[in-house]
Amino acid sequence: MPGAETAEAAEVRGFWERLGLPGLVDVHTHFMPERVLHKVWAYFDGLGPLTGGLEWPITYRAEEGERAALLREFGVRAFTAMLYPHKPGMARWLNGWAAGFAGRTPDCLHTATLFPEEDAPDYVRQALDEGARVFKAHVQVGAYDPADGLLDPVWGLLAEAGVPVVIHCGSGPAPGKHTGPEPIGRVLARHPRLRLVVAHLGMPEYEDFLALAERYPEVRLDTTMAFTDFSEGYAPFPRRALTRLADLGDRVLLGSDFPNIPYPYVHQLHALERLGLGDAWLRAVCHDNAARLFRI
Repeated sequence: MPGAETAEAAEVRGFWERLGLPGLVDVHTHFMPERVLHKVWAYFDGLGPLTGGLEWPITYRAEEGERAALLREFGVRAFTAMLYPHKPGMARWLNGWAAGFAGRTPDCLHTATLFPEEDAPDYVRQALDEGARVFKAHVQVGAYDPADGLLDPVWGLLAEAGVPVVIHCGSGPAPGKHTGPEPIGRVLARHPRLRLVVAHLGMPEYEDFLALAERYPEVRLDTTMAFTDFSEGYAPFPRRALTRLADLGDRVLLGSDFPNIPYPYVHQLHALERLGLGDAWLRAVCHDNAARLFRI
């Protein structure tokens, strides 16, 4: 491992050791078929519309095994393989790959995905039967309405199973046709027991998504990229909402977006720490909430 990564690993481990934790649980990390991931990186490199035209250098551009090993060096006890389709006919294939990845990577929570299509209930049920522990939905990239009738039975299946769904439904870094709180609010009105984990704290509509979490006890939020210098530059979190975030401390989960981040992993941890919400809040967010949700 290069010296810089060795030093960063020591810094990350020092963070959670100081808090008295056994490690970290990161609910928002990306592993997917290599050719798909390379296309994602090429998109970031090309400053496509979904990145809002922001300069977005990939900090951890390494092969799969090296990336997983680095998370272990950081002391991440459990992580995810957030993967997502951008068109019909892709989700079932991605789920097959993710099942294989989980089989050879025991510290990765078996992840699956979905898309509004006729066979979605069949492959979602199959993924659940095969042991999927978390799903990923990406409303921005998929450009679909989460309240699409084709997904209604899927949300019902997932609500009944109690399996969390990490969903990018906020309008950051660039809005989509179906992003924002209103479309996913319609889903929750129909499926109030659905365990949604709103990615990026719903950036930039933070307060709207805090309101959804306050209304629906099974809604959670992940911290992915929130409060970092990068995100504060274009979508600052309103300081008036920090009290609400503190009050939801049992339903906020650590997420990082590793490896697709334009800064070191440890910066996300420092960004949370400098909020000044206290060590108990940090322990819950960085480990205990997700450990309880996923029974780790």
